[in-house]
Amino acid sequence: MGRKPTGRPTSFDIAYAAGVSQPTVSRALRGDKAVSAKTRARIEQIARDLNYTVDKNASSLRSQRSNTIALLFFEDPTPDESMINPFFLAMLGSITRACADRGLDLLISFQRMEDDWHVQYQDSHRADGLILLGYGDYTQYRERMEQLGRQGTHFARWGSVSSDSSGVTVGTDNVAAGRLAGEHLIAGGRSRIAFLGHADDHYPEFAGRYRGLVEALRGAGLGPDPALQFDALTTEEEGRSAAQALLEGGARFDAIFAASDLIAIGAMRALADAGLTVPEDVAVVGFDDIPAASLTTPPLTTVMQDIRGAGQALVETLLAQIEGRDLPPRKLPGTLVVRRSSGAA
Repeated sequence: MGRKPTGRPTSFDIAYAAGVSQPTVSRALRGDKAVSAKTRARIEQIARDLNYTVDKNASSLRSQRSNTIALLFFEDPTPDESMINPFFLAMLGSITRACADRGLDLLISFQRMEDDWHVQYQDSHRADGLILLGYGDYTQYRERMEQLGRQGTHFARWGSVSSDSSGVTVGTDNVAAGRLAGEHLIAGGRSRIAFLGHADDHYPEFAGRYRGLVEALRGAGLGPDPALQFDALTTEEEGRSAAQALLEGGARFDAIFAASDLIAIGAMRALADAGLTVPEDVAVVGFDDIPAASLTTPPLTTVMQDIRGAGQALVETLLAQIEGRDLPPRKLPGTLVVRRSSGAA
């Protein structure tokens, strides 16, 4: 059954009134004989009552390729007005190149949690499929992705690779990458490693990185200390606040592994404000290798994600869906980029 009618009539409003699924409405309005004559007549009458008109271009996209992919960025808080995480801005180039190599056009838009972006693209069929970058709180976002799946929308997303029903995913092997960062810090003589970033189901990529750190600590005979984990989202201000909370907590620590470079940069500022030096007093490792990572003082050791491989894999995965082929989720390796913030370069 569809959703309750809201504003401009859509095929979902017709589905709600008729008590059928949205795909049934689409088939009925196309004159598909798989829908019974009685049901088709009822749907057509409801469409007339709602003054619903079919976009002729949109209705043909089920059988004709537009050779267009839509790239939807999730809005992130940023210091500037871009509202795009700098890591995803870097990925934009690789996705654009991958599309150009295959003769595809690329539409770019924002996805806001308060908007029905998942409905808008399904109804308008402006693209053959969607690539989703970023998602905020995954427990809220998953419902939107599951709806896309129920609607038959082709989509691929960058994020935590899991076995749930949230679509085909391409992402970094966050556990292995987190373990790599932890082992690097331990090899440098650090044993009290704090983690700044959410470590639960709401932010599964961060949780994977924390799990990798825990594995590295346990592998070295060191137990993780829950007092050294502080939640933070991907902004410098969040990183600074988390580091301040860590300092105020009073637990001893000699290193910080931050779930993102922006968190790490904010943490380094908090350490400087407290009179601590990096890496002499506290070693710091980030994640993403955004351009700013090499410009901090000292330059930031970080885990680099395979941006070029990510763009290629996302486009390949989406095209496979559109063409009726199945590709499994893909995990890409992270690479440690060692700079002076961890004391080893």
